[in-house]
Amino acid sequence: MPRATGTFSIDSWEPRPYDEAEGAALCHVHVTKTFDGDLQGTSTTDIITAVAQVETSAAYCGFERFTGTVDGRKGTFVLHHTATSHAGESTLSWTILPDSGTGEFLGIRGEGQIVNDDGAHSFHLDYELG
Repeated sequence: MPRATGTFSIDSWEPRPYDEAEGAALCHVHVTKTFDGDLQGTSTTDIITAVAQVETSAAYCGFERFTGTVDGRKGTFVLHHTATSHAGESTLSWTILPDSGTGEFLGIRGEGQIVNDDGAHSFHLDYELG
């Protein structure tokens, strides 16, 4: 299975808090990104974040539409995000939504991880093209 690696930068981060009750604050966030490396392109992402009253405990989930190129192919696909952090430990994973590929990404599937190193984001994505 090929592995795409690279980095991305966050171009915009637009939070809209919707529930700030005791225990955890919930927020809808719209994000735009630019990808460099084996993925070349841009994306729009909508996530729901939850930040506990102890700020080192948080989680998010959401969906991201990538538009660009991978391995010389062009199109779009959707990534499903799941992330949790607690006491400095975090897991940030994503899977390609089956049958979400367009253009030359028809049939794409796969999964990977995101690494956030003090605000610098890198990733790997193991994928197969149908």
